[in-house]
Amino acid sequence: MPAIPEPPERIAGELVDLRMIAEWDIPEVLIAHQDDPDLHRSLGMARPPTGAQLGLEVEQAQARRLAGAQLSLSILEPGCRDCRGRVDIDRIDWERASARVRVWVAPQLRGRGYEQQAAELAAEWLRAGCGLRELDVRLLT
Repeated sequence: MPAIPEPPERIAGELVDLRMIAEWDIPEVLIAHQDDPDLHRSLGMARPPTGAQLGLEVEQAQARRLAGAQLSLSILEPGCRDCRGRVDIDRIDWERASARVRVWVAPQLRGRGYEQQAAELAAEWLRAGCGLRELDVRLLT
């Protein structure tokens, strides 16, 4: 399985930017799950993540990317560092050049077009940078 190429430091858009997940995103992700008690169900999780689970996810992110299995990107407002949501890319099938892309933003930021632009930025990069053509994009609102 090929490695997922390393994304640029920031994939920039008008409304949002994307970057690799980082440890400092954890508090915002936890808050988003508190503010939307059903977010974990939308993501196919039995229960909201813990800080320890998110920390492990950040620690393993590079290895999963290099294994060609998964990539998670944080959604940011341009010029800011705070995580406003996530783009998770998984179920990658390199032979079919396909992947699943799930996008969510914090509840208080929904309806501003952030999800759509994050999905578009991720899809454009996945097609151009990774050669993935068939993307199952899901906006979780």
